Amino acid sequence: MTLFYSKRDLLFQLFENQNCLELTQIPYFADHSGETFRLVLDSAEQIAIKSLRPLLTEMDRNEPQLIDGQIRIHPGMKDIIRQFGQDGWINALFSYAEGGQQLPWTIHMAAGFIFQASNYSASVFPFLTTGAANLIRTFGSRELVEKFTPKLYSGLWQGTMALTEPDAGSSLSDISTTAYPTDKPNIFRIKGQKIYISAGDHDACENIIHLMLARIQGAPAGTKGISLFVVPKNRISGEPNDVLTQGIYHKMGYKGAPIAHLMMGSSDGCEGYLVGEPNQGLKYMFQMMNEARLGVGMNGVAIASAAYQASLAYAKERPQGRKVGEKNLNQPQVPIIAHADVKRMLLFQKSVVEGSLSLLIYCAILSDKIAHHLDPDQKNQMELLLDLLTPIAKSYPSEMGVQSTSAAVQVLGGAGYTTDFPVEQYYREARIHPIHEGTTGIHGLDLLGRKVLIQEGLAWKLLQKEIQQTIDSSKEFSELDQIRGKFEAQLRRFTHGAAQILFKMNQGPEEFLADATLFLEATGIACLAWMWLKQAQSAQKALNTGATEQDFYFGKIETARYFMDYELPKINGLIERFHSKSYPTIKMQPSWF
Repeated sequence: MTLFYSKRDLLFQLFENQNCLELTQIPYFADHSGETFRLVLDSAEQIAIKSLRPLLTEMDRNEPQLIDGQIRIHPGMKDIIRQFGQDGWINALFSYAEGGQQLPWTIHMAAGFIFQASNYSASVFPFLTTGAANLIRTFGSRELVEKFTPKLYSGLWQGTMALTEPDAGSSLSDISTTAYPTDKPNIFRIKGQKIYISAGDHDACENIIHLMLARIQGAPAGTKGISLFVVPKNRISGEPNDVLTQGIYHKMGYKGAPIAHLMMGSSDGCEGYLVGEPNQGLKYMFQMMNEARLGVGMNGVAIASAAYQASLAYAKERPQGRKVGEKNLNQPQVPIIAHADVKRMLLFQKSVVEGSLSLLIYCAILSDKIAHHLDPDQKNQMELLLDLLTPIAKSYPSEMGVQSTSAAVQVLGGAGYTTDFPVEQYYREARIHPIHEGTTGIHGLDLLGRKVLIQEGLAWKLLQKEIQQTIDSSKEFSELDQIRGKFEAQLRRFTHGAAQILFKMNQGPEEFLADATLFLEATGIACLAWMWLKQAQSAQKALNTGATEQDFYFGKIETARYFMDYELPKINGLIERFHSKSYPTIKMQPSWF
């Protein structure tokens, strides 16, 4: 069986390149060690191989159906969801007092990467529940926590995030689902509809608990008037709560997890329970959304990883043609991995997967430090840096994960376009991630229009400082001079180009933000190059200290060289655009298309 991820690389990223063990110095994580982290990852791999992976194709071919008002999913998911609950995955992050394991989010994300790479559709159910339960435990009343979280933790109940509406996609300020006060404190009648709700209804759990955004009757317009509610499909008593599944969406990929269209209050009988304070819902939801955005980036990496491993195995086994210049047809054919262009496609995939994984683990470690750091100044700086990196770490792996998976299909040639191999499924599944949790365009606006400018550009300066520290520390290794030199030269061009786009603020918001997505793309390339210099440095250090796995480390250094030679130069066209004073995307009229 072809594995769907590189365990060796994951351990390298965690323990050699990013040093996740420094998290054990934080009192909350003090009971953990390298041994416990590895045990968690080993356990994740076993669940992935034995439970999730066998259902990969079945869940794709036999997608959920809406029958008699309820969505039916693959029958194997009931046992899988229960297993996640019984084994403590759903509340692993939470405190011992809550029955959790006080596990760092970094390790939880790494385990999630394994699950997602094995079977993305199957992996989403428990982690959606984790997000919903975390909102209740963080912002909900004691009564809500006691009523809802135990069965969420157990896997008996499914948690969801219900945000999107037909006329309010990314524009949450326009949501119209309404909460009407009742004579009972903090209990409201909910009326409205939600669409594209992942795991919004299914038959593998006894109840579905929606964390839902709605506007209390008479609340202020826009985002200031949005509140957060717990809206169960069935009330605690077991009676239906007037939450109806109006439809199911049939998708191009990621088919095993249902996406529901929900109607609330059709008979004026839907109860919702206020979480926290009125009109603070979007603030609360952003706790989940920022974590989810990094999670989406990890999803994209996981699927690209599975596609890369499949195409790598195929390339090593598939004989075709002979080396360029070999005219003797009596010579045996060579495996296609011997051809330079196939190695180029494999290097591209390796650079995207392992570079993105490095960035996401860096962000996860930052998040764990922020959650438990006591020094307010250092915590503020880490928060600013993570806020800046979040749209990058969500968008680059999502967008490039699609291209990386496309390259996997190309490696297999015609075989890759058939259902005989899994890469066509991966390609379909990869495409959702540039859309999930905010489109790439939304994140471009967020990065350039908000994050770069916060506190007079402090976050941008902090990022440059972090990158410079990696450059400086890499000077210890003369073997990396060429790799580092190319990165430094391009980084100077990029920094100058970024300054040019910032000057456009004076021309007005439309001109300033017209190329925000391109700015996000360029920043993503620069950050991946930074991560590859960091990995090359870790690899060279291992080689210099007598590491025996020389092939692994040489592979790291050569992939870093590939990224600097092939991917980093793509930034030049984007930089040229930043200097331009022409705006066809603004000037073009709808009637001209």
